[in-house]
Amino acid sequence: MHYTGDNLRHFALPLGGLGTGTVALAGNGALRQWQLHNIGNHEGHVPGSFFVLRLSQVEPPRDEIRLLQGPPLDPSDTPLVTDDVVPAGERQLQEVIQPIGPTTVTATYPQAHVDYETDLPVQVSLDVFNPLVPSDPAASSQPVVGFTFTLHNPGEIGLHGKLAGALQNSVGWDGVTPIDGTSCSLYGGNTNRIRRIAGWTHLVLENTTLPIDHPGSGQLVLSTDTADSPAHPQWTRPEEFVAFLNGPTTAVSGASAPGESWNGGLAVPFNLQPGETKQVRFLIAWHFPNRYVDFNQFGPHPEYGHSRFWLGNAYTRRTPDAVAAAESFIAQWSEQESLTAAWAEAFETSSLPGEAGSRLAALVADVRSPTVFQTADGDVLGFEGVLGASTAMWGGRYGGSCPLNCTHVWNYEQTLSRLFPSLERNMRDTEYDVMQAPEGYIPHRVRAPLYMKQLWDVVIGGPEEPALDGMLGSVLKTYREVRQGAGLDWLGRRWSNVVRLLDHIHEKWLRDGVLRGIQPSTHDIDLCGVNSFMGTLWLAALRAAEEMALLLGEDGTPYRKLFGAGSKAYDELLFTGEYYRQVLEPDETRDFQWGDGCLADQLIGQWWAHQLELGYILPADHVRTALRNVVRHNLRTGFQDFNHPYRVFADGDDTGLLMCTWPHGGRPDIPTRYCDEVWTGSEYQVAAHCLYEGLTDEGMSILTGLWQRYDGTRRNPFNPIECGDHYIRNAAGWSVLEALTGYHHNALTKTATFAPLEIARSNDTWQTPFVTNTGWATATHTNNTLTITCQAGHLDLRTITIDGTTHAIEAPIHPGTPLVI
Repeated sequence: MHYTGDNLRHFALPLGGLGTGTVALAGNGALRQWQLHNIGNHEGHVPGSFFVLRLSQVEPPRDEIRLLQGPPLDPSDTPLVTDDVVPAGERQLQEVIQPIGPTTVTATYPQAHVDYETDLPVQVSLDVFNPLVPSDPAASSQPVVGFTFTLHNPGEIGLHGKLAGALQNSVGWDGVTPIDGTSCSLYGGNTNRIRRIAGWTHLVLENTTLPIDHPGSGQLVLSTDTADSPAHPQWTRPEEFVAFLNGPTTAVSGASAPGESWNGGLAVPFNLQPGETKQVRFLIAWHFPNRYVDFNQFGPHPEYGHSRFWLGNAYTRRTPDAVAAAESFIAQWSEQESLTAAWAEAFETSSLPGEAGSRLAALVADVRSPTVFQTADGDVLGFEGVLGASTAMWGGRYGGSCPLNCTHVWNYEQTLSRLFPSLERNMRDTEYDVMQAPEGYIPHRVRAPLYMKQLWDVVIGGPEEPALDGMLGSVLKTYREVRQGAGLDWLGRRWSNVVRLLDHIHEKWLRDGVLRGIQPSTHDIDLCGVNSFMGTLWLAALRAAEEMALLLGEDGTPYRKLFGAGSKAYDELLFTGEYYRQVLEPDETRDFQWGDGCLADQLIGQWWAHQLELGYILPADHVRTALRNVVRHNLRTGFQDFNHPYRVFADGDDTGLLMCTWPHGGRPDIPTRYCDEVWTGSEYQVAAHCLYEGLTDEGMSILTGLWQRYDGTRRNPFNPIECGDHYIRNAAGWSVLEALTGYHHNALTKTATFAPLEIARSNDTWQTPFVTNTGWATATHTNNTLTITCQAGHLDLRTITIDGTTHAIEAPIHPGTPLVI
């Protein structure tokens, strides 16, 4: 997808592996949002880290130095976002080194191509990426970013010069404390050294004076693919680096003084004859092993005393330091760049409608942002998002938002489960082995480290008591993980946990076939009465439980009976002929309820049921009618005259799906919390559900509004905002891809199904990427022929069904041997 002009204002592509932290490529080519140091901070800036070009020609004489950044765009007035903020250090650098000129960016996550517009007699572009290989967590969790610069001489006169990269030694930094030049109170004792090996030059940045358990202890590496690259290992001011590019300078050695660090840089000389093209590669690698519990786990904890709880990072267990991470990546650079490019190209060249390809590819940024990490023990833990401008009023601007593994918010997430099912399965293990209370319920948050006393019989926060929707989601996610490759042995070990959980829900909430009473929810309040938000999750969970019981050879009849009675009761009680309302008892509070309102998520359980092939849990015609009216009543275009009582996620001329409306009046004095907000996660959920129902216009109208809000002009295409940046609810969007393509995969039966909607095909012709539990591939259909091309891993399938016609597969499909049906 192409980004130019105003669309680059909020563009910030996060680059980094799963659980490694990220640094963002800004729309002007600068590096911003440095989040490598085990904390999320969109305002984190490391000065002295940039790329620069010195270009010379002999006749007529010319010698120019340009910063490989475009001039920054002025910030917008968008509320609750900071992706457009230009760090002061970046502006100061551009006062010393002239920016090369405006940029044009072509990006499909996790790679980008930058073209620089310049008055120099050379053409310059940059390709940047971090490895992403679905179904391969290790390959997708590398702490590296690869940069490839291409220089072309289009003229008739030879050119020469140097292409250089610079990086500040930020070892010892906490990721938050402001850095002024090379000065920071956390610096001191930093050293930079040169390592030359195997045709590469590495600038190794470290601080050996720090204790091994220091939070900032670690290592950084800047490398380039030239064995004899000139180096300026230690300098403090950009003017010094400019002098180095112009000729020999005096090298400084020794550790930095207290409160100070060093910048360092490498230069690659080049000669370009007329018409000649050359490429120069750089990489940045990092290794910061000491992740600690530095986030507020809901409430004061005097029992912690002076303890400092170490979590570590899984990625730092794979290589001993950043040097090893860099060298491992270099050995595989071409292969992993090809695999990553194939993934991006599969979306770019798909038959998905409009911008859908690049937009859906961007969803993977959610799970590879600082929102998600993996401890040294391998436990996958996730915040709801990253604290920022949308949370400053209550939770601060730095760190993780609403820890940890919030079951009700993660109910929406689908991306991690599809691309890295083993990691998602780990979260289920945590729910059952750590979080589940003896009584059977599961609190909606987990405390870290996992050996800590968990949130049993205490106030949790958001909501105060264990969230019922989160518990129901645990049942659905368990069945999902079985379908995603967890297997029957795993299910057998987990089945008693599922039964205890369902028994608890049955005993506490089920009355007359429906759930009643106080029902804590993802809206951070207690729902009451009978409502289809909880009700459809309950019905879908019962169907999932029935299927799991049958898989284990047990009797699923009790769950089927509960489902049948519940489905009938919910429909009769709640369906108005237009949508599903909430019915309250006379003595129940109206505060924070929606009553006769139209809730966007009123059929969330049916969305789940479609993904898991559980069939309809309410009458199909009522479901479609309700969905049509959700879009009719809740999709709003134009927010100029709209009253925002809380957070603003859509404004001005935006189009967005409101969480709840009261089209026929009856709005409570204190309505359900967040009713006037627009959540991208709910939009994706409702849009995908519309597509599953064949309501194509309705689904695409939601998606078009969402994508226009996040087109780069006023919001970042790679950063959904809700309760923090990179909000994980947004990862519901993966279901849109599967709804558009009619794709289902069941690892138990080794089946794959395709039935693309008309908007995702041109008659007989269509193309889409898809992922199984063992690999990923592209499916191309034309002239009544299907070609499956495995790109990574392998596909362990026995049947493939295309538009209702099933074909048998004799053997697994491997890369290099396409299957033609």
